[in-house]
Amino acid sequence: MLDALRFEWTRLRTLRSTYWMVGSGLVASAVIPLVLGLGASDEPLHADAVNLSVNGGASFVIPFLAVFMAVVGIFATGHEYRHGTIQPTLTALPQRSRLILAKILTVTALTAVATLVSIAINATLVLVFWGEVPGLFDDPVRSALLGYLAYNLIYALVGLGLGLLFRGVPAALVVIFLMPLIIETLIVGLTMVPALELLASAVKFLPFTAGEELMLTSPANFGPAAPDFDFFDRWASGGVFAVFAALIIGAAWILFQKRDA
Repeated sequence: MLDALRFEWTRLRTLRSTYWMVGSGLVASAVIPLVLGLGASDEPLHADAVNLSVNGGASFVIPFLAVFMAVVGIFATGHEYRHGTIQPTLTALPQRSRLILAKILTVTALTAVATLVSIAINATLVLVFWGEVPGLFDDPVRSALLGYLAYNLIYALVGLGLGLLFRGVPAALVVIFLMPLIIETLIVGLTMVPALELLASAVKFLPFTAGEELMLTSPANFGPAAPDFDFFDRWASGGVFAVFAALIIGAAWILFQKRDA
């Protein structure tokens, strides 16, 4: 297992795409508190504003860092199939379960470190512009930031699972962008049509939409025409997202054991 971990860490550390993805995620997340600081530093900070600034807009616009870390997860296996290096990898490490576990552990560790660094950078920007970061270590901001960490970890693992499931990069990238940004958004939008309001009961089971509940400091606002989606609480909603990730990785794991390289 240690050999598998060394192999995966070396692969991650020596790929330029890893630095590009992590760096892009950190910069994109930092733009949100920077813009807010330049435009609204004379406004008082409340819990929602602190959370939005420190998580880089993940709870309101696009979870930039989570998306970039999901791409790192996709590359963890997708790159090996794309460039034909999966065969020498399996020759050196024929224990397939150990290889998958090593990929999961390294991507998870990298995502956790990147998320904590992003939180530190964004909190520093808030401190620079406002002179304080009120409530950072108190609820609801504390719980929301822990949820943000969990959300990024699950999102990255979904990417890893998709890369392994599709044995490549393009299809996994399409799914990781298409499902949360178009399919789930479309389903939520359709619930506002009176004839399709019955879809509202299914929204709390949409994995990416449910996962967003992890990062909130106040109930999500889908607009005045939206029905009550009756979401689970923070951690149960995160559980819906985690079960989705587990199903993707589980299916990919089983197929990886049965397929040829």
